This record gives sequence, C-alpha cells and structure tokens, in this order.
Amino acid sequence: MKRIAIIAALVVAVLAAVWFFSRPEPVAVTLVTAERGPVAATVSNTRAGTVDACRRAGLSPALGGQIASLPVKDGDRVEAGALLLELWNADLKAELTLSERDARAARSRAREACVTADVAKRDAERLTKLRADKLASEEAADQAEGRAQSTAAACAAVEDATRVADARVDVTKAQLERTQLRAPFAGVIAEINGELGEFVTPSPVGIPTPPTVDLIDASCLYISAPIDEVDAPRVRAGLPARISLDAFANRSFPGRVRRVAPYVLDQEKQARTVEIEAVFDDAEEAGLLAGYSADVEVILDERADTLRLPTSVILPGKTVFVYDEATGTIASRTVETGISNWEFTEVLNGVENGDRVVSSIDREGVVDGASVKPE
Repeated sequence: MKRIAIIAALVVAVLAAVWFFSRPEPVAVTLVTAERGPVAATVSNTRAGTVDACRRAGLSPALGGQIASLPVKDGDRVEAGALLLELWNADLKAELTLSERDARAARSRAREACVTADVAKRDAERLTKLRADKLASEEAADQAEGRAQSTAAACAAVEDATRVADARVDVTKAQLERTQLRAPFAGVIAEINGELGEFVTPSPVGIPTPPTVDLIDASCLYISAPIDEVDAPRVRAGLPARISLDAFANRSFPGRVRRVAPYVLDQEKQARTVEIEAVFDDAEEAGLLAGYSADVEVILDERADTLRLPTSVILPGKTVFVYDEATGTIASRTVETGISNWEFTEVLNGVENGDRVVSSIDREGVVDGASVKPE
C-alpha cells in the first residue's frame, strides 16, 4: 500500500513537471483603463478642407494696355476704392481736359445767350405797356416780342448744348476709369501678376488667365470641407465643431457649422460628398491665412462625463478583453455602447470604472481565457 502511494505521488510530480515546463508563456499585452471623461459623436470631412475668404476677387483691367502705375505690392492692405493699377492713359486724360474745357465754354455761351434773352424779354414787356398807352407802335411791339422769343429759344438751345458737353465729359471719365483698377472692397493684396511697364490683356472668351491683382477680404474667413453623403443628413447649420489646421499642430479651435450645401458633389473615382462651411468662434485667435488646409469635426452629440473606452479596443460584435489581475488571464465581455467617435466610445454596460482592457487586440494568442502579462 505504501508503495502504491509513493508511485502515485511520483506520477503526480512527473505530470506537474510536464505541465510546468510545457505550459504556454503568458502573452505580453498592453492595457487601458475604463474611466470617465467626455465623449462626442462626430462626423469629419473625407478630404482636407480649405480656409477660404468670404470675398476674394481676381481683378484685371477691362482694357488691354501698358501698366503705367502700380502703387500697391503683395501683402498691402487697401481700403475700398483704392487705386491698385493704372494703364497708360495720357490720351484719355488729355481728351478729358478738352471735354471739360468745352463744357466750361458751353456754359459761358449759355450764360451769354440767356442774358440776351432776359434783356429782350424785358424790352418786349416795356413796349407792350407803351403800346397799351398809345406811346409805341404795334409794329415795334411785335418786333420786340419776336426778339424775346428768339433769344429765349437760343438760350434753351445753348443750355441743351451745355448738357451735351457735360455728358461728353462723363463719357470720357468712364473711358478713363476703364484704364484704372480699383479695390471693390477693403482687403489684402494676395498676389500681383504684372510689373510696371508690362502689357496686360483681357482674358479671351472661354480662356481663363491669372488675374492681374488677387484681392482677399481677410476680415471674413471660413472653412470649406467635404463630408461623406452618408453623414450629410445628420449635419445642419448651427452645430458646434472642432477645427484643426495643419499649420497649428496638436491644437483645435471651437467653431460652428454655418452652411450645408443643398447638393451632392459627384467626382469621378471618389465618393460622393456634400460641402459644408464652418466658421471659428474666434477667428482672430486662430491667426488664419486663406489657403490653409483644415479639418472639421462636427459634434452631433456630446457627453461631458461618462464611462468610456478607446474605440480601437472594441472588437466587432461589441466585445472587449478584460484583464483579471488575480488570475493573470483575460476574459471576453460584451459591452453596451452609446455615442462614439474615432477616439473614444461611451460604455453603458459590460465594464466598470477602473477595469483594465486589452488594447493590443491584434497580437497572436489574445483569446478568451488566455494567460497574459501586462507590458
């Protein structure tokens, strides 16, 4: 009997040794902790957005000609109506001077004719009274009346000629203005495509050419970004947004959606998208420049303090691997989730605050019940 007990003990010891030396090594895993924090349901643009100006004008002279004056340069801030460029127009300026002098001479002739008409009118009235008193002949009175009417007509004709001369001045001024390029609104000169003395020509019909002056209203900037058509029905004007710029790494700026395009863009070999526009809550703080690339994350719903896990640790079927520190193993659990984004997901049920969950879910050996070693 004693021999049997010894043999059984030896068998157990051998089996334990075999198990100990053949047991699988614990899988090294990384863990994250379920904790409370903010979670937002968001949608983002599918391709990089762009910082655009509310008003941006590519300006060119209406006429072709040689640049005679270029009082601005790239980066200058100008007021509305400021002269940006002027073509050679000495001939039109001389013609304007001539037209103005013609108009002045016409006004002088009009004054002369009208004074003569006024004198003739008074003579006619005086002779008419003398005729009534039998102190002037009927013939003299009739002649005076005729001269009064004639000189009045001459006065009217010269006044009409004065108005024609003034209109000719306006026509010349309009022709002169076509050689001058002025700012339609206050803004910043983004680029000038031309130098003093160079010739510029208007764009031929149907053939776009670079504008001579690119003017940007930097006081009003917004983000234009495409979102997937699937997400478009959930986005509306007024929703809050987070805006990030490549020029400002690791920073985001609060903003809001100001417009959702009422149509879908269909671009070849690309998903159909809807263009949205977002503005900064404080554009001056962002220090924007038109043309920056930008991303817009529209916040559809938000929880300020809720239990959350990184979205990447939740497997299809809404399962996670929870680490049991007492046994050194992991167990698969199904979780109930709420709102989520690419970074965090709200967890309503299935894990508790402080539970440690496997984040290295793609490693070999990470299965339900596996023995693991936290890294």
